[in-house]
Amino acid sequence: MRGEGFSPWGVDEARKLGIYELLRSSCGHELTQASATFGPLSMPLRDLTATTPQRAPLLSFFHPTMQETLLEWAVGKGAEVRRGVTVTAVKGGSDPAVTTVAHHGPAEQLHARLIIGADGRRSMVRHWGGFTVQHDPESNIISGVMLENMKVPADTLQWLIHPDSGKIVVIFPQRDCARAYLEYPASAPYRLQNERQISHFIEESAIIAPPEFYLGARPIGPLASFSGADSWVDHPYRDNVVLVGDAAASSDPTYGQGLSLTLRDIRVLRDQLLATSDWNAAANTYAREHDSYYGVTHRVDNWLTDLLMTTGPQSVTRRDRAFGLIAEDPTRFPDHIMSGPDLPAGDNVRRRLFGEV
Repeated sequence: MRGEGFSPWGVDEARKLGIYELLRSSCGHELTQASATFGPLSMPLRDLTATTPQRAPLLSFFHPTMQETLLEWAVGKGAEVRRGVTVTAVKGGSDPAVTTVAHHGPAEQLHARLIIGADGRRSMVRHWGGFTVQHDPESNIISGVMLENMKVPADTLQWLIHPDSGKIVVIFPQRDCARAYLEYPASAPYRLQNERQISHFIEESAIIAPPEFYLGARPIGPLASFSGADSWVDHPYRDNVVLVGDAAASSDPTYGQGLSLTLRDIRVLRDQLLATSDWNAAANTYAREHDSYYGVTHRVDNWLTDLLMTTGPQSVTRRDRAFGLIAEDPTRFPDHIMSGPDLPAGDNVRRRLFGEV
């Protein structure tokens, strides 16, 4: 289970990095529209290319193909890619080094001016670098599977929430299939994973999404699940070791921000390194900027979770008030998911979302 889409603001970051057209032409599938339903509240079908500041679609793709495409591109730019190698240690400080072991080979120590850890939410570089990881409480589980023959519009992201049960369906069409997700409370008495649970996954999903979406759908990959809780590092740089992507901050996949945040990390770090010969100062500036834009993403995601996914009588009352006002004025719903963390995210934005003003 790995990220398979850029939000429109992530598409903009990919453009700035010079990789968007490469991905679009090789493996990407543009979703120009978004459909969102929150229980009784249906948001207007949205043309992303007309309504986001970036004038961009959402881009979906099969992650392994995207990965190989970018690796081949990097090799063409002069990067050295080593396969079949295990990293066993990372050392920061005045002489940063990475220790690797190839299959049946001796250990090798590689020295560098700066070490970048981009090794995901269970990052060992983060551990070796001595970073302190913070976590949100686990409240939701994300399950997902690749399905072919889904009856969904090929150009439209589907985002359907059933607030009273705390369950969500998200569907990302790809070129010849779709990545389908079902999110449910961590307190549920089941865990949707492995082949035996696929029928349960589809049954639960078809309660929230139109059942016809799943008629004749067939799995073409494993059903897996994972926690949706955020985990992050404050100031993801120290001693010539810098973290990017999920190693720096893993956001709740409910809102699909992970890969867009990764591209922002890479673009900001690149720009800072190119701007000065003082890479310590550059990496510290990157880390401060990262904390700012990830902090906005985290804050707004938590607001949406509080409004859309909490259960109980008080939550129902709060949603009734908020949904009525959002139906009259959709701009009350913050657009950070599609338009990015540069939008305002102060208390007035929160109060408008919850119908407190």
